[in-house]
Amino acid sequence: MTGFLKRPSEKNAVNVTATKFTPPPNFIRNIIAEDVEAKKNNGRVHTRFPPEPNGYLHIGHAKSICLNFSLAAEFGGLCNVRFDDTNPTKEDVEYVESIKSDVRWIGFDWGDRLFYTSDYFDQLYEYAVQLIKDGKAYVCSLSADQIREYRGTLTKPGKDSPYRPRSVEENLDLFERMRAGEFEDGAHVLRAKIDMTSPNLNMRDPTIYRIRKVDHHRTGSKWCIYPMYDFSHCLSDSIEGITHSICTLEFEDNRPLYDWILDQLNVDCHPQQIEFARLNLSYTVLSKRKLVQLVEQGDVSGWDDPRMPTISGMRRRGYTPESIRNFCERIGVAKRDSIVDMALLEYCVREDLNKRAPRVMGVLRPLRVVIDNYPEDQVEELDAINNPEDPSMGTRKVPFSQVLYIEREDFREDPPKKFFRLAPGREVRLRYAYYITCVGVVKDEQTGEVAELHCTYDPETRGGWSKDGRKVRGTLHWVSAAHSLEAEVRLYDRLFEIANPDGEKDGADFKTYLNPNSLQVVTSCAIEPSLSHAEPGSVYQFERLGYFCVDSVDSSDKTLMFNRTVTLRDSWAKIEKKEQKQK
Repeated sequence: MTGFLKRPSEKNAVNVTATKFTPPPNFIRNIIAEDVEAKKNNGRVHTRFPPEPNGYLHIGHAKSICLNFSLAAEFGGLCNVRFDDTNPTKEDVEYVESIKSDVRWIGFDWGDRLFYTSDYFDQLYEYAVQLIKDGKAYVCSLSADQIREYRGTLTKPGKDSPYRPRSVEENLDLFERMRAGEFEDGAHVLRAKIDMTSPNLNMRDPTIYRIRKVDHHRTGSKWCIYPMYDFSHCLSDSIEGITHSICTLEFEDNRPLYDWILDQLNVDCHPQQIEFARLNLSYTVLSKRKLVQLVEQGDVSGWDDPRMPTISGMRRRGYTPESIRNFCERIGVAKRDSIVDMALLEYCVREDLNKRAPRVMGVLRPLRVVIDNYPEDQVEELDAINNPEDPSMGTRKVPFSQVLYIEREDFREDPPKKFFRLAPGREVRLRYAYYITCVGVVKDEQTGEVAELHCTYDPETRGGWSKDGRKVRGTLHWVSAAHSLEAEVRLYDRLFEIANPDGEKDGADFKTYLNPNSLQVVTSCAIEPSLSHAEPGSVYQFERLGYFCVDSVDSSDKTLMFNRTVTLRDSWAKIEKKEQKQK
């Protein structure tokens, strides 16, 4: 997946950054390579990404997006986007638009190949009629509970519905009347006539059409019956000429039904379904049902809450599309489910932002510092490097004056061992500025807390370096008090306290494990004046603190709000180093 991914008949392409690692094995790539070599499908490769418009996309969908588009591009093929809009009770145009936006933001373009299953409703209906005429489908009038009862279990075979022997003529009549709206929801369903004793429950006369008297967001009131996913999906793949229908492992048992439907209808194009392990990420949930619950019950502020594993949430938090694509490439494609460490995703984000994010200085919990021997009315403009990883980003000017802010935690009146920051009588370096020494402490008379520090500076250390060669152990970031901007900073942490909240130990609800400290709001932060024109969505490294993104929703010209994207802690690199050492 490295290099420039070109898609035929498309103007846009994705520059996937090359990485210093060997891509993990990809068995799907191997299957497709063999098919191309054997001239199967005339050497053609055509994939699709088929989201359901009943929620926002999450990081698991990103894996599927990257896989389908990148494989198509690698073999000179095409990739469609198709909305599986067969359940109007849960679908919304809002979800459609958010999905299109997310796919584009990740870096892929479907060109003129945006489709909807609803585009094929007429054709799907005719396919269903054909199955009825061929004696392969029948209208069943059992209730939903009765259908489940008749279905049997994994150890007990099912039994035939009493309506299975209905004649072709009766089935055609009932199915046409279902379409005409004569019956209420649940009165009848259309079922495929396969084998009620099959060891695969999916083959025990599955429902392929049901009554839903609900308007559809695209077809309005034209239809009151809608196809089931297993029926519509394989046929939509066939209609679009898909060669490789790539899906997750939970559809493995559905593959015989996928093939059965296509075989019975003798379609011209019979795609190959290939399953891979879905992405499971630690310290979060990727079940759409559970994500909906978090949103609807107010545990998060919405689908784009920066704590959510949704693409929109990650974008708002400051994750980059490059880092997400790199993450999806690193985790590879497996045949067995596993949980990927959140630390790897954070590492990919950190790795990318380190190269592109400008450095600035911001103080989250300001402590006032007065430099007694610095001229009261003097202001210096000091040079600061924008990004040491990219010299082309140049430098900026930061104002320095008599009164500064430093981080409150960078001072200890009674410092412990190995505390190398500021303390009474101790000298430290101010980044890009001077050496200063603490000579006095002012405390709040009521609380006893440190309210202000008095320091002296060495004018011979301008730029943060001593001409006489003496060294100091601590370097602090700072902001000029008179020139600082006030900002609100939201410190986001992992949404859950345990690595596998989906595991629900002892039957506990997954929400039991929500992290109460997943969001901390810090007000009255002081940031350098260069950020006065920071654009929503732009990401900066606050030196020594981490990467922060200007909130795209709540930030304004009057109120600057930053979301912490990721800390500077590089835990995944330590994990990799440890594993390599063990090997």
